[in-house]
Amino acid sequence: MAERVDPETADATRRLAAQADRVIVKAGTNSLTDEASNLDDAKLDKLVDDIEALLSRGKEVLLVSSGAVGAGIGRVGHQKGTIEESQALSTVGQSHLMRRYTESFERYDRKVAQILITEHDLENPERFTNFRNTVETLLDWGIVPIINENDAVATEELQIGDNDMISASIAIGVEVDLLVTLTDVDGVYTGNPKEDGDAERIPVVGENYGEVEEIVSESSTSGFGGIRTKVQGARDVSEHGIPAIIAGSAEPDVLARVARGESVGTIFVPINGGVDD
Repeated sequence: MAERVDPETADATRRLAAQADRVIVKAGTNSLTDEASNLDDAKLDKLVDDIEALLSRGKEVLLVSSGAVGAGIGRVGHQKGTIEESQALSTVGQSHLMRRYTESFERYDRKVAQILITEHDLENPERFTNFRNTVETLLDWGIVPIINENDAVATEELQIGDNDMISASIAIGVEVDLLVTLTDVDGVYTGNPKEDGDAERIPVVGENYGEVEEIVSESSTSGFGGIRTKVQGARDVSEHGIPAIIAGSAEPDVLARVARGESVGTIFVPINGGVDD
């Protein structure tokens, strides 16, 4: 079992997360699609319900959403093979994904906006300034920005974890107060919980990060490898004084519980500022 962070630091971090005024929520593909890669309406509606729990508290929310390629597979019935096929599937899936988000948020009379970006947009200062200004305007208007990687024009291979690192970069650059990564596993474990029945959830990551990183590296498999980029992204934002949480998208009222300061998933303690020891 990874060394535990002292309870006072853990509680202080949860209070800091609960007080966040601006939150990035990142949802993975498995949190939005079924086993056949069809976009799952129930999962998507639950995600929107959870986000509304934050919006109704007066918080600003940016949604970084994966799922375009998966939704495209379910829509077209064509499995991804080449990079070109994955890119084409993403264009089909992205339009379907945004249609469903629009419909789901309309249940709460909320408007949404689509932003497609690449790592190059985040690395180029002028382009990132334009992106940030657009996000700030949308938030001022009360519109929820829904951000995804622009797979159709990406020159690198589509890889697991791209949106994990993009969400971390945005969290730092747009100066959010909290990053919540929702996935099909309800936190970081001492082993792969899909294969190891004795694996235990690690509720807090702070000074024990080195041990946690080693555990994740050893337990990562092709079916569980995505947790590595989620942990890396959470670590990156914590180094900028921002708390981060990795939690299960299927957990009841997951974001409302975060807003109440409850223990949810795995929380990463900010390294530079934010938490009073």
